[in-house]
Amino acid sequence: MRKRIVVKIGSSSITDKYGEIDEEKFSDHIQAVAALRGAGHEVVLVSSGAVATGFKKLGYSSRPVTVKGKQAAAAVGQSILIQSYTEQFRNFEIIPAQILLTRNDFSKKDRYQNAYSTLSELLGRGILPIINENDTVSVTELTFGDNDMLSALVSGLVHADQLIILTDVNGLYDRNPHRDKTAKKIGCLPEITEDILRGAQGTVTKIGTGGMKSKLQAAKTALSLGVKVFIGGGTGRLKLLEILEGKGDGTYIGRENLSQLANSKQWISLHSQTAGKIFIDEGAEIALISKGSSLLPSGIFDISGYFNRGDVVEVYGPNGLLGRGEVLYSGEELRKSMGKRSADLGAGSIEVIHRDKWVNF
Repeated sequence: MRKRIVVKIGSSSITDKYGEIDEEKFSDHIQAVAALRGAGHEVVLVSSGAVATGFKKLGYSSRPVTVKGKQAAAAVGQSILIQSYTEQFRNFEIIPAQILLTRNDFSKKDRYQNAYSTLSELLGRGILPIINENDTVSVTELTFGDNDMLSALVSGLVHADQLIILTDVNGLYDRNPHRDKTAKKIGCLPEITEDILRGAQGTVTKIGTGGMKSKLQAAKTALSLGVKVFIGGGTGRLKLLEILEGKGDGTYIGRENLSQLANSKQWISLHSQTAGKIFIDEGAEIALISKGSSLLPSGIFDISGYFNRGDVVEVYGPNGLLGRGEVLYSGEELRKSMGKRSADLGAGSIEVIHRDKWVNF
């Protein structure tokens, strides 16, 4: 069955210790992606490596730590990286397309929708999107943190069937395998709990950033968007196909038949900025959370903040924060109508938040 797969490749998986592209590793990934495409699957590639590829060209002895150093290295390295991908994929008659994203491309609703439209068009025309964070212009407050999280968000955006995070560690262990030889690999996890996250360790190397903790955080996000995850390694042109068949060397995360989240709800849940708060009574909470109903003015007893129609607000019930939703009223309009029943409001829309624009927390 044809599937849509997001494959994430980290810096350490395509470069050597000096920051140069490791041709053997690189070729191995190229062949595996080509084999996946050859089997009829759609592929989106999230590739790190721009900073790692570029820093040596700038005269740095190791990965720069300053923002200007990283951005300069990314500016040099990104062109080298995409050129390498283009040359290698040409052997398989695969045309790649470079897409550089920032947090703003997700937080701004119109840009988020445009990103989805562009990726859909590329995939529909048989092009291989290669995505990286736009490190050259990103600022600290607007970064994804690492490409693990970027790959999770992209997998949700394109409604992928599977996110494959390739790394030089073959999955998750119950203890640190470098310190404890009795550590056992975990082959399958139904979910990512807070205890699992606390037990994972983050790492930063001279070549890449992130670590197992960042990968598990990304996996948790992907699961919330309805995408199953594999974290692990492998070699050979068939490694990605073997992963899809359940034979991968790593950890499979997620249950079968996950419910995917619509793009509009993904944006509300993960990317939108809230403009205010709405406080509702117990009856409205039950209707909203347990019955899947829309939020009506009658159950609202207070609001805070200044918001307009189409803004996203947080909704609080007697038990605390319930979720987020797009409002169909401005704050000024809602103050006049809150607490009133439908019969008292006359004609027109009486829903404050439609259930299709609502996300439970």
